Formats: sequence, structure tokens, C-alpha cells
Amino acid sequence: MATEGQSEYESILCVKPEVNVYRIPPRASNRAVRAADWKLDAPDWTGRMRVTARGKVAYVKLEDKISGELFAQAPVEEYPGIAVETVSDSSRYFILRIQDDNGRSAFIGIGFGDRGDAFDFNVALQDHFKWVKQEDEFSKQAQAPDNTPKLDLGFKEGQTITLNIGQSKKKDRSRPQSSGGFGLLPPPPGGKLAPPPSARSTNHNTQPPEGGSDTGCLLDLDSSNSNSAVQSNPSTATASSDLWGDFDSVSPK
Repeated sequence: MATEGQSEYESILCVKPEVNVYRIPPRASNRAVRAADWKLDAPDWTGRMRVTARGKVAYVKLEDKISGELFAQAPVEEYPGIAVETVSDSSRYFILRIQDDNGRSAFIGIGFGDRGDAFDFNVALQDHFKWVKQEDEFSKQAQAPDNTPKLDLGFKEGQTITLNIGQSKKKDRSRPQSSGGFGLLPPPPGGKLAPPPSARSTNHNTQPPEGGSDTGCLLDLDSSNSNSAVQSNPSTATASSDLWGDFDSVSPK
């Protein structure tokens, strides 16, 4: 049966082309470890470092530069922790606890020639375990029971609800209007139309002269009394008297 983390996908967190490995003396006391106590000018091994992760566990692997053969690896379950420690006098050196397949462990020193490589190694481990911490918090929240009161919107026993659905009101129909926007005029009272002004004239003897001017037609329409006439010129009145006089002078034979 595979152990936890071995069957999961392995992701690469950081790769550095060169790292130095040092054999460090055993700790005589609990005082802080100093890289100056190592033989920094004569590293015991030089190779490539690759930091990977399977699940929540990170692995610091020391490999050969050319063949990629594994030299040693250190499983890291927490950081900072006993698996990877910093030294007191430099930021480019670390103490690494390596383990073999039989579970035996040993402490070695590692160092980077470039300070930027040491910074990337440190950040890669910090980011991974920050993600592990967030995953643990999410798991605890999912497993913890929700004790907050819930809103009960269900009907109680014997409870009913009444719905009043009103009838729709009929809309008043307005009288249609013409396309011009003006309303229709009502019919006259009694259903009769008034006669034109010419029909109300009482002068049956007066006939409009043929070929007369428009002014004469207007005078005929505006006259309301056959006995009253406006004489604008005395000569015209005299001619009219002579005309009637000749008509009266004719006697029947």
C-alpha cells in the first residue's frame, strides 16, 4: 500500500543549477549554528538542487548535474522546522536533514554562491506551506458543524395561506379621433341644416345681370330688403327709372 503523498502528482517548486554540500560537525550545545565553522572553501559535494511537492510534503532533492542521479533528499513537512534550518551568520546557507529509504537521517550543510538563489529557495518553501495552511483551514471549516440558526420558512401544522386574486378592470373605450387630430363635430339640433343666405332673400324680381362683376354678386347675397337699395351714382338711378318708365308706358293692344 502506498504511503500518503506517494500516489499524488509531483509538482516542481524550485530548481537551482548549483548548490554546495558541506559536512558539518555535531552540535556541542544548543547555541546557534554558524556557517563560518564549516569548510566553505572546500565543499564535499556540488550538484543541482530541485524542490518538489507531493500533496502537503515538500522534498529537497540533491541531484547530479549531468546524469540527474539522486544524491540525497530531505522530506520537509513544515517550514520553518527541523528539516530545514537557517544559520545565524549568513542568509546563503542552510542546515538540511536528509533521509534514506530505510528512515535513517543525517544533518548536512548546503550553501548557494548567489544570494538570489538562496532567496528563491526560501520563498518556494514558504509559499508551499502557506498553501498547506490554507487547505487545512478549509478542511476544518467544511467538517465543522454549522451552529448558526437557520431561517425556517416552512408552513407550520394547520397553517394556511389565502390568496386574493382581483378581477381585471375594463378599460374605458375612448371615442376614436380623425387622423388630423381634431374631434368629430356634433350634428346640428333637430337634424336640419340652415339654408344658405341666398335662399332667405325676399326679392324675387331682382335677377343677377349676365356677365356682371363679382361685386354685384356680393350685393345680391347681402341684400335682405327688396324695397331698399343703395344708389352710388345719380345717373345710374335715372337710368333705372327710365327703364321702368319705358316698361310701364307699354300698353296692351
